[in-house]
Amino acid sequence: MSIATKTQAPGVEKLVASPIDAAIMAAESHAEQSMFVQDCLAIAKPRLSILVLLSVVAGFVLATPAELDLMRLLHAVLGTALVAIGSGALNQVLERKTDALMERTKNRPLATGRMNPGSVLLFGAASSIAGLLYLAVQTNLDTSLLAAVTLLLYVFVYTPLKAVTPLNTLVGAVPGALPPLIGWAAVAETADLNIKAWSLFMILFIWQLPHFLAIAWIYRHDYSRAGLQMWPTVDPDGDVTGRQVVVQSLLLLPLSLLPCVFRLSGPLYLLGAAVLGLAFLAFGINFAVRKTDRAARQLFLASVIYLPLVLGLMMYDRL
Repeated sequence: MSIATKTQAPGVEKLVASPIDAAIMAAESHAEQSMFVQDCLAIAKPRLSILVLLSVVAGFVLATPAELDLMRLLHAVLGTALVAIGSGALNQVLERKTDALMERTKNRPLATGRMNPGSVLLFGAASSIAGLLYLAVQTNLDTSLLAAVTLLLYVFVYTPLKAVTPLNTLVGAVPGALPPLIGWAAVAETADLNIKAWSLFMILFIWQLPHFLAIAWIYRHDYSRAGLQMWPTVDPDGDVTGRQVVVQSLLLLPLSLLPCVFRLSGPLYLLGAAVLGLAFLAFGINFAVRKTDRAARQLFLASVIYLPLVLGLMMYDRL
């Protein structure tokens, strides 16, 4: 039974929505707008972008010899954010079919068809190009080139390799470790990417390996269903995966102390990095021994706590 009522104008009959109908229509419109905002955020991958930008800030702070140039830092962060958002969008365009096959990603806007691939492709390209141009103008060309390398490796090398070889994690760790170099290069007109800068690169490079192996173990059935070649999909018993996690966590411990060796940080960071590194190693060993989803989730949680704390300590002790 319709709740609408009829009104009569001279020679015209029309339906006027009741207050209840109007409220329902308003609620539906609000829900659609809310879903669109959520989809835009999903395309931008904000959680991944936050870690990227934190790494950029760390590289900038540690490369600064004296007082921080906050405006230049802001330019570096804004430009990198645009590139990160663009690369996330392009990645999802390429992975929309495999995303639809996995429980973890099947509700992404491109996987469900809520967003048009062509529109997202255009947005990703525009955001990436805008970010690269912004970095070139507001910081320097070296910073823009490093951001471009990061984008190209992540979108056009790492992403396709996920369907080819489990070694994709090693390749993907390279663009993931470049953001501190972007921040480092942004400090001066000409980048001086010395051994100190590359020590930051190595910390992030090695950190990513157990971090991604934990994710791959948790979603190994998803990855297998989508035909993606991650270590847990080719190592169902988890023996190789577990050994890799332990070796990588062990290697991370001395690497994380290099900023002290190079006098980028002081004794507070030395103590904090040692404690955090030992704790991270403990979670890695626990996963290697148990090989359970719970142990993998604990390792993943430890990894996302470890990195911000290490970078934060590094910057705090530097300042």
